[in-house]
Amino acid sequence: MAGVFITATGTDIGKTFVACGIIRGLVATGRRATVFKPVVSGFNPEGAAASDPGRLLRAGGVEPSLEAIAAIAPWRLRAPLAPDMAAAREGRTIDFDALLRYCRQGLSQSADVTVIEGVGGVMVPLTARHTVLDWMSELGLPLVLVAGSYLGSISHTLTALDVLARRRLEVMALVLSQSANATVELEETAETLRRFAADTDILTIARLPHDSAAHATFDALVARL
Repeated sequence: MAGVFITATGTDIGKTFVACGIIRGLVATGRRATVFKPVVSGFNPEGAAASDPGRLLRAGGVEPSLEAIAAIAPWRLRAPLAPDMAAAREGRTIDFDALLRYCRQGLSQSADVTVIEGVGGVMVPLTARHTVLDWMSELGLPLVLVAGSYLGSISHTLTALDVLARRRLEVMALVLSQSANATVELEETAETLRRFAADTDILTIARLPHDSAAHATFDALVARL
């Protein structure tokens, strides 16, 4: 059984889009995939089907009922803030040890591949003392790091790669998802990153009328699992 953790350099970069593409690709190849989005902020029960966990379930062919969403996303927070801040708004905290137990239990299930999607970026706080980086370090799964092509993304991406390397975490692939209204060409961003991160497998997803290029990237990711 294999597992992969989807993270990003920040929020609204494209983690869920990439995770959905991986799940669809696994299903298309006949492999059994399970998916978890343990922590989600900005969750509105009235729009649950369109939420990140709802989209992940649909990608795997599961109707995104509230019950199904609760099963893969037990920490659902209303405020669109960092999880520790969103939880505080509700008088709650995220139990880090319980989060790890939940993930490890999910990884022990009889699936060919388990996909875990993080929340926000690499250094987003989960609790008063733990970040997403701590979560990933404890699980030790290979990572897919999703980054954008906006001006400034190169610095953010290289910083994230450096932090992950210091924790000895394996970046299976860096996926550059073209940012809306980006002022920098996607391939130009990719080529610059390749000069500074030569050991990192860098894939791209462009915003095209047809998603054939995205399919090629997802196929490449699935082949690595």
